[in-house]
Amino acid sequence: MPFPLDSSQSSLWQRCLPWQPGPAEPATQGRRSKAPPTAVSLEDFDPGAKPFSLGSKSEDKAAVDALAAELDTLQNLLYADKRHKLLVVLQGTDTSGKDGTIRGVFGRMSALGVHAVGWKAPTEAERAHDYLWRIHQQVPQAGDITVFNRSHYEDVLVPVVNGWITPAQHQQRLAHINDFERMLSETGTIVLKFLLHIGFDEQRERLQERLDDPTKHWKFSMGDIEVRKQWAQYQDAYGTLLAATHTPWAPWTIVPSNSKTHRNLMIATVLRDLLQNLDLRYPAGDPALARFTVE
Repeated sequence: MPFPLDSSQSSLWQRCLPWQPGPAEPATQGRRSKAPPTAVSLEDFDPGAKPFSLGSKSEDKAAVDALAAELDTLQNLLYADKRHKLLVVLQGTDTSGKDGTIRGVFGRMSALGVHAVGWKAPTEAERAHDYLWRIHQQVPQAGDITVFNRSHYEDVLVPVVNGWITPAQHQQRLAHINDFERMLSETGTIVLKFLLHIGFDEQRERLQERLDDPTKHWKFSMGDIEVRKQWAQYQDAYGTLLAATHTPWAPWTIVPSNSKTHRNLMIATVLRDLLQNLDLRYPAGDPALARFTVE
């Protein structure tokens, strides 16, 4: 199934190309590859950039608001059409803005057709199955949009950084994920993946804001500080997964996210254009209804 925003069809996708990990080669399917692809360096992507900005923060905020209204209409049409399913993956470090993206981009859509799933450490029952078992249960059904706050990519981040799996198991999991996403694509699910990319200093400021605001203490965990000490290792793990799992059927877009407004603007713009490119339509009605009058 061709991706709805293939670069040969979309000027917007051309704008996204500088923010993608590189060419999406069909051969990069983990165990089918002779060698792992070269890792991406996130240092090559400026988290403070604003490639989709209209010029000022106020203009960008107004654009996000307008896009949210458009997305509400398009989501309603997607739900009625029932020919497509959309899985949106939001991946990123602590404080990168996954919750804020869900509120700012998807907040106006009907809860009937949009579902957000926040992934935590697996339960005992989930650990008793393969690591993709719990993921598969939450993918969207026809007409729905499902947003993953974190995702199956945690299984090639946390275990890798902490040395819980071997390099061979790491490569095997990357291959599993590519095959899983390809199966979803070939059975009608559009998989759109965003890495919310913030800088080390920006994360420090956001963590400090949580400490300084008593109403945000619930969002803070000392575990966040321990993970922050592993920043470099996580950046390397992200670089490896980006290179290995950026595919034609499930592409990654790296979203510079130091600016929360720009983050929402970029993601909302991509989503709006993707949905517009699906040729969505309302199902044909019963011809008899054209002659029916409610008394």
